[in-house]
Amino acid sequence: MAAMGGGQTCLAGVRVLDLTQFEAGPSCTEALAWLGAEVVKVENPKNGDPGRSSAGLPGCDSWYFLQFNANKKSITVNLKSPRGLALVKEMASKADVFIENFAPGAIERLGLGADVVRAINPAIIYAQVKGFGEGSPYEHNLAFDMIAQACGGTMSITGEKNGPPLKPGPSLGDTGTGMLLGISILAALYRRQSTGVGEHLQVAMQDAMMHYIRIAFAAQDLLKRAAPRAGSSSVTGGNPPMGTFPCKGGGPNDYVYVYTSRANPEHWRRLLGVIGRQDLLDDPRYETSAARTENEAEVNEMIAVWTRQHDKREAMRIIGAAGIPSGAVLDTMELHEDPTFEQRGIMQTIQHPKVGAYKMPAWPVRFEGKPPPISPAPLLGQHSADVLGEWLGLSTGDVEGLRRDGVI
Repeated sequence: MAAMGGGQTCLAGVRVLDLTQFEAGPSCTEALAWLGAEVVKVENPKNGDPGRSSAGLPGCDSWYFLQFNANKKSITVNLKSPRGLALVKEMASKADVFIENFAPGAIERLGLGADVVRAINPAIIYAQVKGFGEGSPYEHNLAFDMIAQACGGTMSITGEKNGPPLKPGPSLGDTGTGMLLGISILAALYRRQSTGVGEHLQVAMQDAMMHYIRIAFAAQDLLKRAAPRAGSSSVTGGNPPMGTFPCKGGGPNDYVYVYTSRANPEHWRRLLGVIGRQDLLDDPRYETSAARTENEAEVNEMIAVWTRQHDKREAMRIIGAAGIPSGAVLDTMELHEDPTFEQRGIMQTIQHPKVGAYKMPAWPVRFEGKPPPISPAPLLGQHSADVLGEWLGLSTGDVEGLRRDGVI
């Protein structure tokens, strides 16, 4: 597709030293890279980011890695080598942002803790992703996305009313945390323009999850007990009909979500017109939200009788055209193959030197009508010579010497 513009110069000139791995940190730095920052990923010379080998193609980086490292550069540095550590410290002196998400205590043991790096460069934004916050009884524990979601409340409000807690499908613990840190980095960079002072930012994945379930805390205040699981309804209470309804086809995702708002009684009245049940307009069993809640099973069944006669896209079109919120349950393949996303630049096809052409979601915010363009995730160490030359002024011979000595 034609190259997309927009957004890629917003952070031009911002240098990010990226010592992150897997997803929470890389999703943050990828966002900065999409917006124009020069993000240099510092990786172990032998294997690089462990995400590279996570269920990948033979001889290629994994699809997982490609999704979270677009638009970045990669250099390899042996951080356990004194010369390698000195290189990273020298790069930190020229960076605007330093970000890491190693296991608790690991970055300090390497000699790159916040006190060390900020002493080298007081203007730097030093950012960290941790599983649990400082002062938490679990601050030394390891955490991944699902651990954060378990400990941060999202699982407790996900699942059927009488079923066990479930992990939400999106990686809120990882990418969700990364986005909060990315926003905070931008704020710190903005303030630094007037003060010249850097910042030490740290976000815990558990703490971040609480940000995403504020509606559940509102429900708790209302109910005076822990927010419940509500299936495909809402933790703040349902307003039948509200949820997923089966559609023609019978596949695992052949459903349409229908929502009638308590704030707009017309949604229910319009829906009765759509399904041909105007005879129930003044029926006291269904006239109010409270009455429909008392007869929820009957309400849901009458909607399902209608939705089973239509495929999910048709059901969405008809219900939506009547002014009722509705949405077909679209799976990843349906989204991937929908040409309108690529036409709008929300999905972009890029060329990787080993994998070839592949499509992935772009940054969804448009700048002057266009989202930022994507370049492929880097090969391990692909930019070592370029970055060390541009940032530190090392010659080709210098770089080759570092390679021979196993420093990079």
